[in-house]
Amino acid sequence: MLTEFNLFGVFMAPVVVYALAALPLTMFVRFALWWSGLLGWFWHIALFEVSLYVCIFCLLILYV
Repeated sequence: MLTEFNLFGVFMAPVVVYALAALPLTMFVRFALWWSGLLGWFWHIALFEVSLYVCIFCLLILYV
């Protein structure tokens, strides 16, 4: 069950924590794609990065 997180007396929704946790994961996947050269295959890189973040964010919510 999702519960609020207490951060110095401020209750935060779990979605905020998942959104913050998705950022480094997205950066890691983005770096791996850039390093392997696969990032150049995408037509609109910024749109791909946003969709990658959304996918990782949704996977965190579903499976964590």
